[in-house]
Amino acid sequence: MAFFELRQYKVRRGKMKAWLKMFDEEIVPFQMTKGMVPCGSWHGETDASVFVWMRRFNSEKEREWICNAVYDDPIWANDIAPRAYKLVDPTKMNVQRVVPNKKSSVQ
Repeated sequence: MAFFELRQYKVRRGKMKAWLKMFDEEIVPFQMTKGMVPCGSWHGETDASVFVWMRRFNSEKEREWICNAVYDDPIWANDIAPRAYKLVDPTKMNVQRVVPNKKSSVQ
């Protein structure tokens, strides 16, 4: 059964516009080249520090393979991640694995 990661980030003060641009134009496209399946992203309507996104995996084995492909890539480690962490606080990230309910439209 497929599962999802619900990823919650705290965006640094005054950095939401830059974060959304980087996320949409660099992070998602890069991760998708490695097989990542993003399902959606959201930011706080009234709280400029709130950012949430989800990604989908078909199995733990697939998750491990894709995450290794993303995070072990020198482009990620040496370029994307250092710049991203200037926009979001990596110590405030919260990642939860969630599975859809039996009657959920998301499977």
